[in-house]
Amino acid sequence: MANINKNFENLVPNYLFAEIAKRVNAYVSEHPDNKVIRLGIGDVTLPLAPVVVEAMKKGCDELGVKETFKGYPDYEGYAFLRNAVSGYYRSFGVDVAADEIMINDGAKSDAGNIGDIFAQDNVVLVTDPVYPVYVDSNIMSGRKIIYADGNESNNFCAMPDKNVHADMIYLCSPNNPTGACYTREQLKEWVDYAVANNAVIFYDAAYEAFITEENIPRSIFEIDGARKCAIEMCSLSKTAGFTGTRCGYTVIPKELEMNGTNIYKLWYRREATKFNGVSYPVQCAAAAVFSKEGLEQIKENLRYYQENAKIITDTMDECGIKYTGGKNSPYVWLKCPNNMKSWDFFDMLLNEIEVVGTPGAGFGKMGEGWFRLTSFGDKDKTVEAMERFKNLIQGL
Repeated sequence: MANINKNFENLVPNYLFAEIAKRVNAYVSEHPDNKVIRLGIGDVTLPLAPVVVEAMKKGCDELGVKETFKGYPDYEGYAFLRNAVSGYYRSFGVDVAADEIMINDGAKSDAGNIGDIFAQDNVVLVTDPVYPVYVDSNIMSGRKIIYADGNESNNFCAMPDKNVHADMIYLCSPNNPTGACYTREQLKEWVDYAVANNAVIFYDAAYEAFITEENIPRSIFEIDGARKCAIEMCSLSKTAGFTGTRCGYTVIPKELEMNGTNIYKLWYRREATKFNGVSYPVQCAAAAVFSKEGLEQIKENLRYYQENAKIITDTMDECGIKYTGGKNSPYVWLKCPNNMKSWDFFDMLLNEIEVVGTPGAGFGKMGEGWFRLTSFGDKDKTVEAMERFKNLIQGL
């Protein structure tokens, strides 16, 4: 008999966003003519930048000519893209060499798969509330998971406890789901904790492009000592609208070692076995993101989403609702009114004003009583959703 991996039976039966889709689809099927506004899943709505589209078309054209045809890509990604990413890091003062960068199909894949090269008996530390991938991927592997609690009193920036040992640490800043951001001083504390515990930090920087304040680091490698303990993952999904195009990158310092083993070499060996790389046209498109014209064009899209975030936070201010995020982040993490449970608030918004958000309880126990709204929607729909929201809250 082929035995299954029993660890999968320890997962929550329904992935958070699958449960949201189930409830929304049931409502829409009963009210097909109603206008439901979705501010839940963090999917983008604006199209790819023109320079990105042209680069992708050019890449496709090159595949149609014998002299420029490309077969299997390099496992680590084409040099032209890795050099572009390296240059992007230099633009905000971080030195990352092109040969420390591995191209992938988005941060989610590497965040979920990086555990392949680490032992099952490692203790995993995640902050709560937490992006479910960090937790679920380690449940699948059978690891022990411990939590650092984020809450209203620490502005959802959980900090390490020196009396608690961990081997694998997952951090995300700007955070998904809370929108909270670590300062340099706070990240330094995490780096020092990791070094003291001989631990590795997996740092998810998927939302770094939304940072506008200078005191908020855009990379963990801005922190002294991080190259001794950290792996950084980033994605073009939110930076450049690649949620459907799929491309990201992981940075592993060449000097990073655990148990005398070079981590870059070990991850490369894993990728060479399990991953065939990102297609040539997509890598061409990704490289265009980091061109001067590309950066200018994607900033226009980012400003659009940042304006949506301000529309949401202005509404929260007007309604007297506590929240984090919205600044330096596309997410607004709000406290449910009248001590409501997260899923109860979800159902109320869906059934009474036909607005969809994400229940905080789906991100961990510390998310209960909180709720996430995203700024990735259409601006006119965001304005309408907030008018509905304001009328509802003021009537409670």
